Amino acid sequence: MMQQGAGLQRLARRVLEYGLLPILLLAAGIRFYDLTAAAIWGDEGSSLLLSQYSLIEIWRHAARDVHPPLYFMLLHVWIALFGDGILSVRMFSAVPGIVTVGLGVWLVALLAGRRAAILAGVLLALLPTAVRYSQEVRMYALLGMLLLGATLALAYWVRQPRRRRYLLIYSLLLALAFYTHYFTVLCVLAHWLYLALSGARGEDGRRLLGRPVWWLANALVVLLYLPWVPELLELLRHLDELKAGGDVGWEPAVTWSSLPAMVWQLLLQDEGDSLPWPLFVGLPLLMLLVCLVPVWRDDSRPRLGGLLTSFTLVPLLLVFAVSFISPVFIERYLTAYALGLPLIVAMVIDRWLRTARLLALALLLVFVGIEAQGLRNNTDVDVNDQISVMVDYVNTHYAPGDRIVISDMLWYLSYVYYNRTDAQPLLYTPPLPGGASGRPNAYGFGTLIDQPDEVYLDQLGSLPVGSGRVWLVGTDDQPEEFAPLPAGWHTVSEFAAGSTRARLFVMCASVAALCSSR
Repeated sequence: MMQQGAGLQRLARRVLEYGLLPILLLAAGIRFYDLTAAAIWGDEGSSLLLSQYSLIEIWRHAARDVHPPLYFMLLHVWIALFGDGILSVRMFSAVPGIVTVGLGVWLVALLAGRRAAILAGVLLALLPTAVRYSQEVRMYALLGMLLLGATLALAYWVRQPRRRRYLLIYSLLLALAFYTHYFTVLCVLAHWLYLALSGARGEDGRRLLGRPVWWLANALVVLLYLPWVPELLELLRHLDELKAGGDVGWEPAVTWSSLPAMVWQLLLQDEGDSLPWPLFVGLPLLMLLVCLVPVWRDDSRPRLGGLLTSFTLVPLLLVFAVSFISPVFIERYLTAYALGLPLIVAMVIDRWLRTARLLALALLLVFVGIEAQGLRNNTDVDVNDQISVMVDYVNTHYAPGDRIVISDMLWYLSYVYYNRTDAQPLLYTPPLPGGASGRPNAYGFGTLIDQPDEVYLDQLGSLPVGSGRVWLVGTDDQPEEFAPLPAGWHTVSEFAAGSTRARLFVMCASVAALCSSR
């Protein structure tokens, strides 16, 4: 009991010494600000729809989706405890986002000391891409927390190789991360590369990379992941179905300008393509050079600065290179690794404050200024340009027996979250130009539809009469997506909310009484 009390006292002293409480309050305030302003969009809707299944069914459906099951299982439990309101479900991402800021402070305190740690906490709290994905009902904030936690555990083991419990924590966090997102493999590669290039050694002079305990730790990750491997292999065998449904293969091709654009996107929430060319290239190049500073003239025995550099740069550069073959260069896939950038910047500023104060202050002002503009871009939400506004209009003007038909799977996934009518929304799946079925297959988003015959609608003319009224919901600037309309359909009203539009029709050919009363 005395040891436990002493441990709590040390923890309290550290919290006060590193200003952790105000830093976490800053992180929480930014992440909770306007948390519910943007409507649930398609990917978030898919998370919520999948989380409605039982845990066993989540495992089965996730095996046909493009993401592993852990996030959806945890979201299922969270919703059971706190409900599925938009504030609640987005808090499930905000909380790990806040915890990640605390982990960042902890990691930099270990690598560089108190002043750098405090600065790192502030810069990480303000990082726009981290804030954005702490406000979405997706797995990226959870992934960042797990990967940064694993990197922290590895740093502790490198410093104290005899403390094998750090490797056990490392293995458990990595296994959880693999069950959260497949891009966890990039973290493993970054860690192995660091150990290989740094030549990190223990007190006995032996390289850590060759120690059996390191190999056993990685073997434990593989062992814990084995239950999911058959599902992953089965998914890989059905890549064609995923591509056909647009769940993979939709990513745009990369060019050489995609790399600086990605850096701008992570920091500014804008690809920066309207900036003057020297600025567009110059700032990402500066960030690259800053990331290399921790490994330049690092004479410390563990050379831990290289760990954070490897964690940040290796995934970014590797995914960029691979994307010339198979494009996967998407911001949210790399947000977990971008967490290292403000930590490195804080360490570099702390170092330069001793030798080049003006340069340090200039870097601080530039980085904070860009983050501030990125946060402003994050909060630039038009409350009227939201699918929720359009669905609320339909909910208000709905009459029993109305049919609701939606043109696109992503709109459908959002719509069902906001639907307050007793109608089962239908997804319009007309035959393809060659005559093949337009219905999604059983992979990707299609796996979320357990009863396709009750959801998919291949022909508008096959709708049952019901009340004689049909709502067509789709994209505002593509009215032809439902064309041609059946004969005798007449528009009663329409309502647009930004890029979405709902049109109410009556089927006059079938409901003569309705038409004669107009």
